[in-house]
Amino acid sequence: MRITVDLDRCESHGQCVFAAPEIFAFDDDRIVHDAAPPESLRERAETAAALCPLRAVTVTDAE
Repeated sequence: MRITVDLDRCESHGQCVFAAPEIFAFDDDRIVHDAAPPESLRERAETAAALCPLRAVTVTDAE
């Protein structure tokens, strides 16, 4: 699994942090994330992506 956050779109609403704190976190006023978390966290990652009001989070299969 690969996670991408479009930082040009992200406005740090934090919905991803609340949905998947194992993957996303606040660092000062911006979002940081684990770009390649374990597959066991896929459901949480997809929920985080779905909750992002600006659709800045993308979850794809790892290559």
